[in-house]
Amino acid sequence: MKGFKTQWSPEEADRWSKEDYLTFVISPLIYFLLALGAIWSLLLLWYGWLTLGICGLLLWLMIKIIDPKLKAISLDYEKKQKEFLEELEKIERWEN
Repeated sequence: MKGFKTQWSPEEADRWSKEDYLTFVISPLIYFLLALGAIWSLLLLWYGWLTLGICGLLLWLMIKIIDPKLKAISLDYEKKQKEFLEELEKIERWEN
């Protein structure tokens, strides 16, 4: 997405950036709009469906913004976990 960084190193992704602050603001807004939209939709009010649609768009936006950072951190943890498990196997077998 234009204006948002999409390639992250694990070290960069672990630090707070404008993407984190934006999702920090969008996330509670999504929960609030979801609750409000659900109530209004159950009451069969047209603006309930509109609110749910806006909530869905904000959720999609938040995922597009924060997903590259989460993937970078996840790949780093997977790498560390693999190294840890290999070291653990060596210890179990009494290897140096």
